[in-house]
Amino acid sequence: MSWRDRLPPVRGTLLRDEPLAPFTWFRVGGPAELVFLPEDEDDLAGFLAGLDPGVPVTPLGVGSNTLVRDGGVEGVVIRLGRGFAKVEPRGETQIFAGAAVPDAIVAREAARAGIAGLEFYRGVPGAIGGACIMNAGCYGAETKDVLVEAYAVTRAGERLTLSNVEMAFSYRKSARAAQGDLIVTGALFQGTPDEPAAIEARMGEITAKREQSQPIREKTGGSTFKNPLGRSSWKLIDDAGWRGKPFGGAMFSPLHTNFLINTGEASAADLEGLGEAVRADVKAKFGVELEWEIKRIGRPA
Repeated sequence: MSWRDRLPPVRGTLLRDEPLAPFTWFRVGGPAELVFLPEDEDDLAGFLAGLDPGVPVTPLGVGSNTLVRDGGVEGVVIRLGRGFAKVEPRGETQIFAGAAVPDAIVAREAARAGIAGLEFYRGVPGAIGGACIMNAGCYGAETKDVLVEAYAVTRAGERLTLSNVEMAFSYRKSARAAQGDLIVTGALFQGTPDEPAAIEARMGEITAKREQSQPIREKTGGSTFKNPLGRSSWKLIDDAGWRGKPFGGAMFSPLHTNFLINTGEASAADLEGLGEAVRADVKAKFGVELEWEIKRIGRPA
């Protein structure tokens, strides 16, 4: 008998052999053995507590910085939805957001409440769960600068509240989340009071800058590589000659060379293969090791 025949009862939705390409911004990738869409945190915790502990569990947010390989994902993929989409100002300077809330929506709701400091989220693709796991940021600000605490459920179904310090943030990483046993369900953020109009104006500047410099309407995954210390990934890729150079159905954007894009018919193998080819070329030409920022999950075809 398969583990899929011994699943705990749920109130949410279970999808077997579900294609994952529609769940990601790259629009590529094979199926998951099982996708679970929990109704709420209780449903999630109960499912994880009752699931065979040997079954791999992979959280998947809005798929903005995730590349699913063509062979699909073993075990269960957890996708949080409406039950994790609450946004609620708390007092004059704090705001709570569920893990499924897009970062840009958090910035907008904070602005409406007169809470400054979260404007940078207007320029971050993805949702709050991923922002906490990746210490997402842009234009000089990061999640670690505004997070009070994150809420999560462990692989064993235990609920945790983790302080900013306990998340152990560094550049594009939470060391605590990197242990692989957490599904972030929400977070509380701290800002400062300001006039909504002033906050909106700053967000407008971020939006304009992003639209001018990034291929935001392409099938992309945001920044492909982390910036090496003292260097810019985009410039290393550009100087190596990869701007707009096709590789199967993939290329690095002519607009921003740290953005890997699916030009229409790419496979996950095309996208990852191009990334690895660029990493090797940059290492050979400049002696710099580019580190993936995009999360790659699953099995090759």
